[in-house]
Amino acid sequence: MTAPGSLPILQNYVNGQLVTPRATDSVEVINPATEEPVALMPLSTAEDVDDAVQAAAEAFKTWRRTTPARRQALMNKLADAIEDRAEELVEAQHRNTGQPRAVIRDDEVGVAVDHLRFFAGAARLLEGIGAGEYADGLTSYVRREPLGVVAQITPWNYPVFMAIWKIAPALAAGDTIVLKPAHSTPESAVVLAQIAGQVLPPGVFNVVVGSGQTGPALVAHPIPALVSITGSTRAGREIARAASDTLKRCHLELGGKAPAVVFADADLGAAAEGIAAAGLFNAGQDCTAACRVLVEAAVAEEFTAKLVAQASALKTGDAEDETAFYGPLNNAKHFAKVMSYLTDLPPHAKIETGGRRVGDKGFYVEPTVVSGVRQKDAIVQEEVFGPVITVQPFDDADQAVALANDVEFGLASSVWTSSHATALRFSRDLDFGTVWINTHIPLVAEFPHGGFKASGYGKDLSHYALEEYTRVKHVMSAV
Repeated sequence: MTAPGSLPILQNYVNGQLVTPRATDSVEVINPATEEPVALMPLSTAEDVDDAVQAAAEAFKTWRRTTPARRQALMNKLADAIEDRAEELVEAQHRNTGQPRAVIRDDEVGVAVDHLRFFAGAARLLEGIGAGEYADGLTSYVRREPLGVVAQITPWNYPVFMAIWKIAPALAAGDTIVLKPAHSTPESAVVLAQIAGQVLPPGVFNVVVGSGQTGPALVAHPIPALVSITGSTRAGREIARAASDTLKRCHLELGGKAPAVVFADADLGAAAEGIAAAGLFNAGQDCTAACRVLVEAAVAEEFTAKLVAQASALKTGDAEDETAFYGPLNNAKHFAKVMSYLTDLPPHAKIETGGRRVGDKGFYVEPTVVSGVRQKDAIVQEEVFGPVITVQPFDDADQAVALANDVEFGLASSVWTSSHATALRFSRDLDFGTVWINTHIPLVAEFPHGGFKASGYGKDLSHYALEEYTRVKHVMSAV
């Protein structure tokens, strides 16, 4: 919907159609590459949220009874439709994130389609304990059932990708969905819902845009059985507290501060190249980003030089620049936060490369490497979520483990070594949900992703994610 001579006004997608929210207040959606408004987003009210939840609850009555084969067929059809209309999603996301279009197309939409197809197949593989007689004269079996309506809240760093990570296991399990996208990146979710509406029954997938009261209204609503969020640790804690009032399940994929532990016996050139890419991809706006390098002291100087060379060769720029590796930070508030870590560095820290804004329009930051940091520095302990990599030396393996684990987060990590024994030890001792060996950041649909400690709980991807969206019922019958 567009008012004459003004910005397009976003709508919710409820019960299979675009719906104008009741909300009278709205905010501008800003393209971070240009700092110009691209749309108006209404701040959906609790009544708007209730409309979507009620539609999902009604649709659940039928959707829950569809066979796994039917759900699989519809999800594969949805994957085909997303491929056919990929450019609409690319453009919608680009307007809200400023990411290079090729990155959105290949690394988000393309991969998301593959993950959707994985869960389409997984819908037919839900398993439980076999039926049998475990007490005299009684037969027991387990039913694995969908939860019902699920509330989902997606982040602004990978809007399409994270939406698929949420909706795919929920659809496969037989749940219905109300999704609220991040306030700064709502457009692609509305486009995705419209695409899904051509395939799925009305009410199965609903989208409500907004901020402020919108998310809390969704979390507090008594009907959803689970709330799933990908976001900051602060947001996760707030949602867990709010969800406790109605005893909702929570699935929390939160922040990270991933260590990349580099030993002297590693291929230092390959490690520097891999860590630079994994630390700076998407402007470092990735909770698994290789943002915290721990390197064996004997090769610290040599490795830091290689890392600086690799990082400084990667370029930030707008979507029209095909040589740009990453785009802008997502919004003005986040840009100010990232820059504050660099302007407030302690005297013992040194910026080896980068550290400055690029240009005078758009929230672009140079690839940045900082050495000389200490374990208790804010830039080491807190999630910067920008194109910033810190470097610290360690003396031996015990100290490396201690430094790596000495943060509140526990999402992802990597170890770089040619020693099989070292790799095995660190895969055991690193207190993170993912441990990569001689690589950092790849994920596949077949294996789980999720963290420990302040990085939350619950798993995305794999059959473990599918289990998050189901419940188990024991049935016992007299023979």
